[in-house]
Amino acid sequence: MQAILLLAHKEMPLIKELTQKLSKSFEIYIHFDTKMQLSAADEAFLKEYKIHYISEVKVNWGSWSIGEATVRLMRLALKNPAISYFHIISGQDWVAANIEELYRHFENDSKIYMVYEKAAEVKKNGEPIIWWQKYYFNYDRINRRSTFGKIYHRLLISMQTLLRVDKFKRLGIKEEIYAGANWADLPRDTVEYCLEYLDSHPKFLQMLKTGCFSDEFWMQTIICNEPCFKERLINGNYRYIKWEEKHGSYPAILDEENLAEIQQGDYFFIRKVEAKHSSELLRQLDRINKN
Repeated sequence: MQAILLLAHKEMPLIKELTQKLSKSFEIYIHFDTKMQLSAADEAFLKEYKIHYISEVKVNWGSWSIGEATVRLMRLALKNPAISYFHIISGQDWVAANIEELYRHFENDSKIYMVYEKAAEVKKNGEPIIWWQKYYFNYDRINRRSTFGKIYHRLLISMQTLLRVDKFKRLGIKEEIYAGANWADLPRDTVEYCLEYLDSHPKFLQMLKTGCFSDEFWMQTIICNEPCFKERLINGNYRYIKWEEKHGSYPAILDEENLAEIQQGDYFFIRKVEAKHSSELLRQLDRINKN
C-alpha cells in the first residue's frame, strides 16, 4: 500500500478533486494549515472518501513549520503498518500521469527519489544557502514575505555575518548539510529513519527550528549522511516545476501553455496550480492520462 502525504493551505476545490481521484489507489493523508478553515461540507467530503487529515500547525513561509507539518503527517501515516511507500506533495500539485501506472511504478520499489545538493556549494539570491542553517532566524513569528520581512532578513544576515555567528559550532552539528525540495518519494524504512533521527538528535532539530527554509534541509541532510541509503538514492523527484515568475507566483502557476513541456518529460506530479489559471491544463492532463 502507498500513501500520499499532502500539505495544504489553499485551493480546497482542487484538493477535493485531486484526492478523490488519488483515493482510488492511495491512502490519503492531509495536513491543513491551521489558517485554512474547513467547512462542514469539506469535512463530510473527507469522511466520505476516507481521507485522513489533521490541522495542527500554523504554517509560515520560510520557517520550520512546513517541516513540522510534514513530520506530523509521517507519524500519522506510519501508524498504518501496511503502508510501504510515501509520496509528499503540496495542495497545489496535480497528478501528471495515469494514477494506476503511478501506483504500479512505485510498488515494491525501495529507491529514494529526492532532489539534493551540498548546501555549501549553492547560492540563491546572492546568499550562500548554508547561512540559512548556520545563522538564527525566527520566521515562525516574522512574515518573511512582507516588505518588513525582506528588510529584516537582510539585517539578520548582515549582523550575523559581522558577528561571525556559527550555530553549527554552538550546537555541535557535524553533519554535512544538504538541501533540496520538500517534495519526495520515500520507502517506509527511510521515513522511519528520518523520524528516529529527529527524535534522537535534539540539537539537530534545534538547528532546524531556528533556521530558514528548514523544510528544504532536514530530509536531505539526514538521508545523505547515512551511507546505507547511498545505493538507493536517486537525485530527482519526478516533479515538473517551472522556475520562473508567472501569474504573480515564483515558481510559476502553470497553465495550458505548459502542457507540451510536461508531456515531453518524465513527470508524475506538477506544481504549482490554481483553479483560476490552471483549469484547462488540468482538464487536458486528465483526458490524456484517463484519470
